Amino acid sequence: MGAPGGPPPKNDNPPRPPPGGGGAGGLVEVVRTFGWDGPVGVTFPGVVTGGVTRTAANMDASWIGVDSATLLSRELGGLPVTVLNDADAAGIAEMTYGAGRGRAGTVLLLTLGTGIGSALFTDGRLVPNSELGHLELKGHDAETRASVKAKEDHELTWERWAHRVQRYLQHVEMLFSPDLFIIGGGVSRKPEKFLPLIEGVRAEIVPAKLQNNAGIVGAAMAAKAAKK
Repeated sequence: MGAPGGPPPKNDNPPRPPPGGGGAGGLVEVVRTFGWDGPVGVTFPGVVTGGVTRTAANMDASWIGVDSATLLSRELGGLPVTVLNDADAAGIAEMTYGAGRGRAGTVLLLTLGTGIGSALFTDGRLVPNSELGHLELKGHDAETRASVKAKEDHELTWERWAHRVQRYLQHVEMLFSPDLFIIGGGVSRKPEKFLPLIEGVRAEIVPAKLQNNAGIVGAAMAAKAAKK
């Protein structure tokens, strides 16, 4: 990436913005509103490798295969941009400042919202792009059954939804044997509504301390780390 405020990196085959802008315009507006001229961290709900978005389960498919870091850097006049998976960003923040701070062993942060995001850590080291919301559960993507969107779409009570989340956690626990589950996303503001209803999971289950701000904090951390 170019230096902050410098020209965008040269690229003989620059990435094309997704149809309709795909959110790039909104990012530019936010950065300009705050007068920011330093490194920028961006989270994306899908697999991201080397700044390239590889999957887009809950986004327009035109994002797949786009060098999003280069695209957004160009849109921002050459500011350095770091793009990472949204749940990974939240996990980085929670492991540094939140519920996972100082925790060794295997820790899994799960963000429950429109889908289910996941961030997997082993002794504090991130295994990126785990995307465990797409594990199969009863013949379906888990996030179509246990996300907050599923709760709303199917008008589930907290009790019925908690049972679905419980089944999902038991499945993930069978595969990864985590020592700690951290539950993030907006629903982490209401842990009393569903966490006490979950049974039969050996691992400790706690709400995210940074709640829905974890992804924002993690994106900033990733941008700062990339600058070094």
